[in-house]
Amino acid sequence: MDVSLVSFIIVLLIFVFVFESVRRGILETKYSILWFNTCFALAVLIMFEGLINKIADVMNVYYAPSLLFLFGLLFALILIFDATRRISKLHRQLDTLTQEYSLLQLKIEQQKKQGRANE
Repeated sequence: MDVSLVSFIIVLLIFVFVFESVRRGILETKYSILWFNTCFALAVLIMFEGLINKIADVMNVYYAPSLLFLFGLLFALILIFDATRRISKLHRQLDTLTQEYSLLQLKIEQQKKQGRANE
């Protein structure tokens, strides 16, 4: 079996998996855009074999399909970096919310103590 065909099937399966995840509400649409773009770019590189061969010639790569896997790896790294960036942002927001909650809880307890002292 040709490696290009196997690559195309894998990209197609990933596309269907992402689409189904969005449809079921597991993955939000805004996060799926990067996945769809990645699938589209990989599919274009797979379908137009001449394009990948020209890029391989420019980059002096002997076996052109291996360049396809290199691009796939680079896209995967971009996706991982994007996920890490989003997790970091959520972690900062969680820290802020926790601190605000603690301050509000402390303020409520102080008001209760003042109310008891005034009685």
